[in-house]
Amino acid sequence: MTVQELQTEILRLKKEKDVCILAHSYVAHEILEIADFTGDSFALSQKAATAPQKNVLMVGVRFMAETVKILSPEKTVWLAHPEAGCPMAEQMDKDMIEAVKKMYPDYTVVAYINTTAALKTVCDVCVTSSSAVKIVKQLENKNILFIPDCNLGAYVQEKVPEKNIKLLQGGCPIHAAVNEKEAVAAKEKYPNAELLVHPECTPDVVRHADFVGSTSAIMDYAKKSDCNEFIIGTELSIAEHLQYECPDKIFHYLSQKLICKNMKMSTLPDVYNVLLGRGGVEITLDADTIQKARKCIDEMLRLG
Repeated sequence: MTVQELQTEILRLKKEKDVCILAHSYVAHEILEIADFTGDSFALSQKAATAPQKNVLMVGVRFMAETVKILSPEKTVWLAHPEAGCPMAEQMDKDMIEAVKKMYPDYTVVAYINTTAALKTVCDVCVTSSSAVKIVKQLENKNILFIPDCNLGAYVQEKVPEKNIKLLQGGCPIHAAVNEKEAVAAKEKYPNAELLVHPECTPDVVRHADFVGSTSAIMDYAKKSDCNEFIIGTELSIAEHLQYECPDKIFHYLSQKLICKNMKMSTLPDVYNVLLGRGGVEITLDADTIQKARKCIDEMLRLG
């Protein structure tokens, strides 16, 4: 079966089986083409909540599918590849953070959306990479425990110096692998290009950026900018997607290290197999977890 034939069959099956397909921006382009919604993880879960379909298929990683289930507990939620996890979301667990909270009882716990449902149950408020600065600024408490990404936390600290932000050693190993030397070398190699980076990169890399933002913000910036050449400092697939959307512009990779193996696990045949009932994994969460995890998300929506 060709890619086009597979896509045509997927479009037929998703309609027949009442399935809404969500595709994170880091997955392959041929998957984005058959998705109902594409973009950043939290925005996708919000789209799923308002979609008319009773079934949702997340083509991304597990924490994203869990967030969909938290916001749409009445829907059947599937993850396209059972092994697609997120090293950042899984590096801190509920017991660890409960122990840290006892050490810092007067701190408000701010959790990046890239965390497990279980971990969200012991946090006060959630944030996305695009809303983190705004939300932390609005919190009444001066003392903040920011988890799990210390690089995003450092970026927030710089933007909100009036807060006392405690960071734990954690984050995205893919974004954190890029170093300042690579950022400087890229800017020297492509002097006419603007450097666009994700705040999950280290502060040493971020300081050289012309623009810092979430995946969607980076894509929007590149599409709207008068500049026609860019160095993309996030997952390699973003440069690829932008090449399709802006064929008149030039996109370079900041580093070949920026490949998320977990995101690359999900393929177009995986999507097809889930729709045939012979692949993927259904995401199930108990009512208590959904209720407790929902509180920090609702607080994010209230403040954001």
